[in-house]
Amino acid sequence: MGCDHSVAQTHQSRIATVTPSVPLDLISPPVMLAPLAGITDLPFRTLVSGFGAGRVVSEMIASGEFLTARPGSREKAELGAGIANTSVQLAGRTPEAMAEAARMVEGMGAQVIDINMGCPAKKVVGGYSGSALLRDLDHACRLIDAVVGAVSVPVTLKTRLGWDDASHNAAELAQRAESLGIAMIVIHGRTRCQFYKGRADWSAICQIKDAVSIPVIANGDIVDTATARTALAQSGADGVMVGRGAQGRPWVLAQIAADIYGTPKPDIPKGHKLVDMIAAHYEAMLDFYGSDLGNRVARKHLGWYMDGAGTVPALRKFILTAKNSQDVLSALPNALLTDVRQAA
Repeated sequence: MGCDHSVAQTHQSRIATVTPSVPLDLISPPVMLAPLAGITDLPFRTLVSGFGAGRVVSEMIASGEFLTARPGSREKAELGAGIANTSVQLAGRTPEAMAEAARMVEGMGAQVIDINMGCPAKKVVGGYSGSALLRDLDHACRLIDAVVGAVSVPVTLKTRLGWDDASHNAAELAQRAESLGIAMIVIHGRTRCQFYKGRADWSAICQIKDAVSIPVIANGDIVDTATARTALAQSGADGVMVGRGAQGRPWVLAQIAADIYGTPKPDIPKGHKLVDMIAAHYEAMLDFYGSDLGNRVARKHLGWYMDGAGTVPALRKFILTAKNSQDVLSALPNALLTDVRQAA
């Protein structure tokens, strides 16, 4: 089934004249940072970009809540809309709200807008957004139509293989989305009902790649160069998106890009350089969120960094429960440097 006849006719002419494409050099190298709620905030995206990611995506913004947020609120500042390699991701259930939110973020400087039709969270699905739209492709098309028609910048789509194993319909959605002007699609190789369990099925992404001519990006369980190579080989995709693999390793996207696409190798920090990077990330979060909230939000990142460093449990607990930021900063060398811990 195609999209509604009137919608399809309207957009065939638009595609030929107005709708911009997303050439792969816009995501060069084609290694992207996935949007992860509560994790890929502006300080983290800035850090990842600094190492050399091809593109980063803002945390998912609920269009209705975005429209009612006060001017100058942190929610709107968080987007980083005007940053060159940033896509702003929107989710929603009504075409009107999605279109208006898209117009607003384009006005804030967004160069690419991404539509979320893949989030499996019960709160999002219960609001008839995210991956819930895989159960109603006609309504999904109405949302896509509204966003593409509202803006002049490229619009991309992120989704999953389908709602469950009995309904792998991402290829149909991708075809219909392409006909409406979607410029690129990211496929997480799981169904909604899988959430993040089991293994991502990269080979299933081949069906979506074969169905469209726009770029297709593979996502799910891509954590390093080896998994990226395998995902590309099995999916035939044009690039990869990394999510949880970047936790505690903000350089991993640049490392994958260097190994696969020949971009400059990142200078992966070690020793005191690693301490300096983590301290700078921590302080950037304090500046962005404010001292109290920033300290709390930073704990998950500090925990991942300490996992990589093999921090002893007592020191890890101290840092993750400390309320004073200076105490945290003072403890980081002991927590992260093996030679300091041994000397102590």
